Amino acid sequence: MQNFCWLPFLKGCGTGAGLIIAIGAQNAFVLKQGIMRNQVFVTAFFCALADALLISVGVGGFGAFLTSNTILLLIAKWGGAAFLFWYGFRAFRSVFKKNALTQKDAKGPERPSLQETLVTLFVLTFFNPHVYVDAVVLLGSIGAQHEDFERPFFAFGAILASFVWFFSVCYGARLLSPLFENPKAWKVLDFIIGCIMWGIGLTLLLPDSCFC
Repeated sequence: MQNFCWLPFLKGCGTGAGLIIAIGAQNAFVLKQGIMRNQVFVTAFFCALADALLISVGVGGFGAFLTSNTILLLIAKWGGAAFLFWYGFRAFRSVFKKNALTQKDAKGPERPSLQETLVTLFVLTFFNPHVYVDAVVLLGSIGAQHEDFERPFFAFGAILASFVWFFSVCYGARLLSPLFENPKAWKVLDFIIGCIMWGIGLTLLLPDSCFC
């Protein structure tokens, strides 16, 4: 039986965490879901599972294929940018509408439904070229530096980091709920989310973007 390779595993944990723990469109949405206590498990599990799929694909050697597929990158680029601008607009608009997070609000219609949550997560994940660069290309290239028998341990480490991160954010964010009893806190969060969404959307459309 093959012994557990700790060095590739730990390297996968560190590298995966370094790429995942960043302020991005997906993490902003995950944080807000956690604060609202809305579809928490589904949100965390979907993001972690999607990362596991992309990391496995990257470490498995398909990173070069994805980056060379112009059609796939164009769809992700323009579709992702359009969605980010739309979602950012909604966030900015809510700055002028949202009130404090009360028990009534937590059960109200403003909370995304399961279907809306899944659709949003799908687009934020698979229509963002940065996700492919981080999870598939970068992790795939780093994983390729290991021996064949070490790569599964590297991938497992990166996947574990993803699961720990997303579940920690989703379930840990509820500790911030008392802060968001203040209407101004929600307005600040929505404004920051809007800026993040529009900022990432702009980077996708820049002429010198590597996703063109």
